[in-house]
Amino acid sequence: MRRRLGTALGLLAVVVAGGVLGLVSIGLPGPARPSSEPPAPPPSPRSSTSWSPAPAADQAAVATLARTLVDAITRADSAEFGTLTCKPQTAAALKELQAKWDAAGPLRVSLAGSPAIAGDDATVTVRVEGTGGHKETPFPLRRENGRWCVPD
Repeated sequence: MRRRLGTALGLLAVVVAGGVLGLVSIGLPGPARPSSEPPAPPPSPRSSTSWSPAPAADQAAVATLARTLVDAITRADSAEFGTLTCKPQTAAALKELQAKWDAAGPLRVSLAGSPAIAGDDATVTVRVEGTGGHKETPFPLRRENGRWCVPD
């Protein structure tokens, strides 16, 4: 099972650094397993002298992106997911992602906490529950050209 998960993680790394694959793998049948990895810490503020909350516009944009990400995974909508990435995805990569999501079956997806924002970087942790258990996966987000997106 561990080898199967590793192989699956490698395949989806093409889409978004392996984050989506980790989410899909919990939908496959198998024994339930608890999340063994703690969520990644929020990105470090770029200034080490002081920390201040992100501007309200960034908080709103990241929260919207996080909800759209959760919705795309919930609906197993690879086309919608492709619109959230910083760089356009190939049709082959999106087709492969869609096949993985279709094989995983229905998933319950939610945000596991509030997004953490530091400058042009953010992290949102997504919790996915399926027949194989659950997994919490931190998704890095990045502001590129004034737009928040999921980096490749």
